[in-house]
Amino acid sequence: MLHVKKFWFCLALIFVLRPAAGSAAKTELRLVGWRSEATQVWDRAIADFERQNPGLKVVREIGPSSSTQFHDLLTQKLKNRDPKLDVFFMDVIWPGEFASAGWALPLDRYFTAAEQNKFLEAPILANHYRQHVFGVPLFIDAGLLYYRKDLLAKYGFPAPRTWPELVETAKKILARERDPDLVGFSAQFKQYEGLVCNMMEYILANGGSLWDATRLVSTLDQPRALEAVRFVRDRIIGEISHRGILTYEEPESLALFTQGHAIFHRNWPYAWKIANDSETSKIAGKVGMMPLPGFPGKKGAATLGGWQLGISRFSTQPELAWRFVAFMTSAAIQKRIALATGRAPTRRALYDDPELLDAIPQLKSLLQIFRQAVPRPITPVYIPLSNIMQRYFSSILALPDADLLARAALATRDMNRVLDLLRERPPS
Repeated sequence: MLHVKKFWFCLALIFVLRPAAGSAAKTELRLVGWRSEATQVWDRAIADFERQNPGLKVVREIGPSSSTQFHDLLTQKLKNRDPKLDVFFMDVIWPGEFASAGWALPLDRYFTAAEQNKFLEAPILANHYRQHVFGVPLFIDAGLLYYRKDLLAKYGFPAPRTWPELVETAKKILARERDPDLVGFSAQFKQYEGLVCNMMEYILANGGSLWDATRLVSTLDQPRALEAVRFVRDRIIGEISHRGILTYEEPESLALFTQGHAIFHRNWPYAWKIANDSETSKIAGKVGMMPLPGFPGKKGAATLGGWQLGISRFSTQPELAWRFVAFMTSAAIQKRIALATGRAPTRRALYDDPELLDAIPQLKSLLQIFRQAVPRPITPVYIPLSNIMQRYFSSILALPDADLLARAALATRDMNRVLDLLRERPPS
């Protein structure tokens, strides 16, 4: 009798616990990303992937738009070995850090050398750390100079080839326009990673560097770097811009330009589409684009930017995560993103795509800039180094009377302490 009761109890339990018809639990893939300027493109792409994988639901967590704040959110999840995190966006400067910490899954078994060769070289190199690859490039960025073609043509000025020439051209146009709302230059000088990108371009264009990767010492206190920083403080901000630029990230600096209140503007490739959108931009059709200037006798330099997709080392479903990454970085999806946002693809073949070239005619010229773009040094300690540089650059630019040599010496000291962590030490 006891066995009969046990049988009916187990049978009843099965009926209670089994899912109701049509309510079978779905497999979830969790993605941490940032808010796109074209959410419908991502919605459609994810829906397509879900249709190709019946029973799958991609669960998205949208992080802050600021790269610094997004990094804080993502690293907290990775430090906690969150098993619900499968795929995440990575800024181009993060692969070394995430790989060194053991947070990012090495992708060598999935992302073969033959497949990597289908992508542009610079972003692939940026995703390597100690001979392993940890991310797949989704789109690529590099710093560019935008300018008001109409204003330069009005006064007969050519597009500037050097930074001093840009300053002089801006000053002459400002003097003749006599518009109190017009400034000569708009860029990203708020204390965040974008400030490092901007300042690195001036320093490299003047023949300097952020640090010596061989000797593992800071070079911010060297003459070339000091000259470049002084130029930005005294001539860019001091002569042709305004103090508000010290609070600008990409959106604010671009808005100043598209509203017709700046002659020159430094930004990434996506800004072209926005600046020429007649519904939102007052200068549509009046915009020129060119590589960033250099200093006399030297070539300009553009910081490599862009975002990648990586897989958490703690994901319980890496195979599924890889299928998602491969789908989202495919030629078809990169093309959709480019057409909708103007963001440049990382796959080589798309630079010969007739539809893309028709929609984004400047893509061919951008390709050469991307090939020459300079990545920020790949290191697992990039974030603390960046924080030091951000504080240094921000304080110097904000305080015209600050002692440049003294502050550069302090930044160099602090950077050297961080770089010293990378030195090989004999076992104790």
